[in-house]
Amino acid sequence: MNLFYTINDGFVPQLGAAVCSVCENNRAAEEIVFYIGAMEVSEEHRAQLKELAAGYGREMRFIPIDHLQERLGFDFDTLGWSEVVVARLLMDRLLPEDVERVLYLDGDTIVIGDLEPLWETDLGGCVMGACAEPTANRERKKELGLEGKPYYNSGVLLVDLTKWREEKAAEKVLAFYRERGGKLFAPDQDALNGGLAGEILTLPPKYNFYNIYWYYPYRTLVKIYRPAEYMGEEEFRESVEHPVVLHFLGEDRPWRRGSRHQYRDEFWKYLRMTPWKDMEEEEGFEGLLKGYRVFWKVLKPFPMVQYRIIDKMIPGFMKYRKRLREKG
Repeated sequence: MNLFYTINDGFVPQLGAAVCSVCENNRAAEEIVFYIGAMEVSEEHRAQLKELAAGYGREMRFIPIDHLQERLGFDFDTLGWSEVVVARLLMDRLLPEDVERVLYLDGDTIVIGDLEPLWETDLGGCVMGACAEPTANRERKKELGLEGKPYYNSGVLLVDLTKWREEKAAEKVLAFYRERGGKLFAPDQDALNGGLAGEILTLPPKYNFYNIYWYYPYRTLVKIYRPAEYMGEEEFRESVEHPVVLHFLGEDRPWRRGSRHQYRDEFWKYLRMTPWKDMEEEEGFEGLLKGYRVFWKVLKPFPMVQYRIIDKMIPGFMKYRKRLREKG
């Protein structure tokens, strides 16, 4: 089983928790190789991560992902996201030629179940498999040429790298990105969706489970996703009750002070099994998180109202995040 992550030095503790969670819950896997796309990750952190994986009898290999601007061949603006997000678009160039299939996972995920069923999923001729992101607004999908089509979250990707290379998937994705001036709302995610439309298999949301699945009821997600067809209610319920990959999207992240994320304890359980067990909580989000909780509680009976308000607020959060990054 080949797993691929991309991170910078500031996200090493979260990656440590992620690696630990994979190893703890997949002890029966015959082989697990971690490929880490590393941007300015210190030698000390590399050694600690390798030792963590080795403690479970697993291999870890580091791949430099610096100078992404040169690698892509055109100017791009990540609109506040770290540049590491676009590295996954180059996975065919970054990973060894003998890697024929890979499971890409964001660094803000942890695994609480068996990955083998996901790893063995038949992609049915598709280049990759991913989980739907039903809350992507229709205007953005229309701009991407995806009106009436599925839209996917890029935090978990099961990729047939052989087919990816044969069909020159990276060229399609990068061409889509470049033709839009290197500016997309969700850089890598929009590029993958637009460049590979019709070539992505829909995976159950238990493999990329995040906060919307308890914020919005099933019928609301079906309504938002129309005219694209959403999953059946039974599959939805099974994913909510038995998630496998937890993805800490949004502002309510378990390592932030004031977080009451439903899976907060799961994150800290695995982090405490790593060299970063004494990591302090990130401060400065207490007021925001408290405001979120009041918002969701007051408007819980009106999920479509919640959705429309949040959808309008997201661009503002993106601009705020970008200003913070530019300040250093």
